[in-house]
Amino acid sequence: MKKVLIVETNVTRYAGTHDATGLWLGEATEFAEELQKEGIEVDYVSPKGGFVPLDPRSMKYVDESIMEFYETSDFKNRALSQTMRPSEINPDDYFAIYYAGGHGVMWDFPDNQELQSIAMAIYHQNGYVTSVCHGVAGLLNIKDNNNDYLISGKTITGFTKSEELLAGKRSVVPFFNKDEAEKRGATFQQKRAYKDFAIQDGHVITGQNPFSARSVAKLLIKNIK
Repeated sequence: MKKVLIVETNVTRYAGTHDATGLWLGEATEFAEELQKEGIEVDYVSPKGGFVPLDPRSMKYVDESIMEFYETSDFKNRALSQTMRPSEINPDDYFAIYYAGGHGVMWDFPDNQELQSIAMAIYHQNGYVTSVCHGVAGLLNIKDNNNDYLISGKTITGFTKSEELLAGKRSVVPFFNKDEAEKRGATFQQKRAYKDFAIQDGHVITGQNPFSARSVAKLLIKNIK
């Protein structure tokens, strides 16, 4: 059976600051856990491969299931220490790609053409392109063979301006997800800040914030069962 590819950031700090960022832990563990409950295997890739930093703020929002998954040797090795490089990925091995969030992705996801090519190859094979929270940044610049944006005409979601304000990061982020999505012809839907919300439009599935990772996974699972 084909697998799901989880994309994570290599960025350790907000650009131009000393403030640490990285992967939002639960967005990777909760998504992966839901898939593994169904016997679906996952692989982990990052723009540079290798080490993936954790956003220290994400550790404040862990529960027992997140911690248990985090503590497994498989996750620590494959998801945090030894992620694959895009050049090592064969899109034919996957039926979906999932962009996990954390603020770091805003700097190394949008312009990574290797990851965009992988995502588009999976999509063209009737696969799914999915994301949660800031991970939607990875979808912004994916284009099809006609040079049209993948999200053009699609309804999607991601971390919102109001959530940036509540997080205290509105002044340091390089862009707002809603603004950039709408520039590319997408319809950006959102619900109340920090409430679980995930939506599907065709083969694109997106979640609004860190509390939406399981819902994104469940939507994906529903489609492949």
